[in-house]
Amino acid sequence: MSSVALRRGRFGKPSKARKAKKAKRARAVVSTEYNMLLTATLCLLALGAVMVFSASSTTQVLHNGGLSNSAFYLKRTLMFGAVGLVIMHFAARNQLVLVRRLTPLILGGSLFLLVAVMGAGSSVNGASRWIGPSFLQLQPSEIAKVALILYGADLLSRKPKMVRSLKGMMPYLLVVGAACLLILIEPDMGTTMVVAFAVAATLIAAGARPRDLALIALCIGGAALLLTIVEPYRMARLTGFLNPGASAEGAGFQAAQAKIALGSGGIFGVGIGNGVQKAFYLPEAHTDMISAVIGEELGMVGIVGVVGLFAMFGYAGLKVAQKAKDKYGKLLVAGLTSLVLVQATINLFAVMGLAPLTGVPLPFVSYGNSSLMATLFAVGLILNVARGGTAAVARTSTGARAGKLRVVDGGRQPARERSRSSGARKAKSGGGGGGDRGTRRARHGGRRRASG
Repeated sequence: MSSVALRRGRFGKPSKARKAKKAKRARAVVSTEYNMLLTATLCLLALGAVMVFSASSTTQVLHNGGLSNSAFYLKRTLMFGAVGLVIMHFAARNQLVLVRRLTPLILGGSLFLLVAVMGAGSSVNGASRWIGPSFLQLQPSEIAKVALILYGADLLSRKPKMVRSLKGMMPYLLVVGAACLLILIEPDMGTTMVVAFAVAATLIAAGARPRDLALIALCIGGAALLLTIVEPYRMARLTGFLNPGASAEGAGFQAAQAKIALGSGGIFGVGIGNGVQKAFYLPEAHTDMISAVIGEELGMVGIVGVVGLFAMFGYAGLKVAQKAKDKYGKLLVAGLTSLVLVQATINLFAVMGLAPLTGVPLPFVSYGNSSLMATLFAVGLILNVARGGTAAVARTSTGARAGKLRVVDGGRQPARERSRSSGARKAKSGGGGGGDRGTRRARHGGRRRASG
């Protein structure tokens, strides 16, 4: 038995070594992408905490007097950031099966809140987007953005043939359209644009035809233009973007001041806390216009650093989507990564004067409790897939174990045991390969002698 065991170990060692090497190589790739995602997220969170304090402390002192409230927004950012990190850790460590089962509940709850905010929401600057008590206010549109990607990944992975025609995609598009209509009523056109681009990225990852996507884009573009024309403040923003010099003191005031902030920052900036635009010229500098504060106080170096961190996040996220183990993970990561990148692109383009102002915050950096927690939840799901998570872990692992048992029982039998078993069969059948032939010849010969 000892020689058999030695021989089995000798023959089994190369295959085990190769399997271990492949597994180690796969873990290294996943670990690199996981670390890139986590590093970019934590760096952006740290930068956001610093810049929120810098952008809001001066305004708090000037408006409220004294230094007691200067860290008001910083404290809330740290508190809700800590809650968001707990949510991210939970989403990254638990099986995606749980999230997939809860997707109808998340989607239904977000749609219910979008309806409820129209009647029971609090209005700020003419928009009713928040619901709940002042300390725990939620923005339902932020939850709806993630919920629509979750629903799309689940539906399109279960029914991949849906994307082959525009009619097949209608069930998903109708749900997205209903959610976008509720968001537009608030009104919040910026979030609607983010949802549209993220859903388009999910459909592209699912294999939708370019012709169908072009038709959908044409319809959305026409509807957006019509909504802009009929709403005066949206039309003012569009004309301010097309002709910024003519409306520098009106609708284009905020965009003009953002450009001044970026220009005064130069290459290295005026230093953290030394910016002037945030105090007197940039309204809500700690939310939508925080990129302008970064440009003024950290200069072009700060803006390039922010763009580099989002580029790192996007590269790692798309690589994770490419290497996902199942269709659901691929669509989920592609949609959620696009959701973060689209928000960052729209915010940075608006601040730089490359797009009209839409009120979209900069992910991880701008102040916003609901936005921060929803985005960290999305990052947790991406990290889950980066660690090798799948929505069918139990079924896959069971199948793998069954396959391994079949291989061991059926094919990997040691050479000495094969020879012994074959010898035993020969001995049982008559001793050697010619035993049967000799027996048959003797029987034939007996018959011939009997007949003779």
